[in-house]
Amino acid sequence: MLSTLLQIPTVTSTPASTTPPAVDQELHIFELLVKGGPIMIPIAILLVLAIYLWIYKSITISQLSRMDERMIPAIKDQLTSGNLSSAEAYVRNINTAQARVIDSGIATLGRSMREIESNLETASEIEIMQMEKHLGYMGIIAGIAPMLGFIGTIAGVIKIFYNISVSNDISISIISSGLYEKMITSGFGLLTGIIAYGGYHLLNMKIDRTALKLQRNSFEFIRIINKSE
Repeated sequence: MLSTLLQIPTVTSTPASTTPPAVDQELHIFELLVKGGPIMIPIAILLVLAIYLWIYKSITISQLSRMDERMIPAIKDQLTSGNLSSAEAYVRNINTAQARVIDSGIATLGRSMREIESNLETASEIEIMQMEKHLGYMGIIAGIAPMLGFIGTIAGVIKIFYNISVSNDISISIISSGLYEKMITSGFGLLTGIIAYGGYHLLNMKIDRTALKLQRNSFEFIRIINKSE
């Protein structure tokens, strides 16, 4: 009996797959952004403006904040040898904040030390203000963009409840379809705000470092004058 059972072929049945075929539901970024509604337009403008300001100010500040370590020793040699005109020509051929600050100090040579120090300090402040020009717009964008995103989300929620009241239908499809679309505005607004906020503070940190270097150069210039007198 046992040998008979062993001789019976066993048939294994493969269960039919009940998983439905995958449907391609890829959502492109552009289509996703369009679903955010009209509020996405001002947020997108603010994003482009923030990126443009970041790039533009980064280039400008990098150019103005260049420091030539050979400038102070060169000025010292020229002033020590009495070549005032050579020192003036040297710094005026360089388009940097450092050169303009030193030039303002050379222009006041022969006056009291208080006037020279005041002139150097004023020139440094003017250069720093020039670097900070238009940076305030990035701070404004960092505050406005997230609020615009929240306004879009609130408007979307209001629209959802309005549709529910009109259709008298509280199904998940009505709620989720409108809610996820309006959450796009909140996320996009936060992203824009983060970019503007990060750019604003990173550029300000670079300006602060430049201000410290300008003060150091002014102090070294004053030491040169004191020694040459």
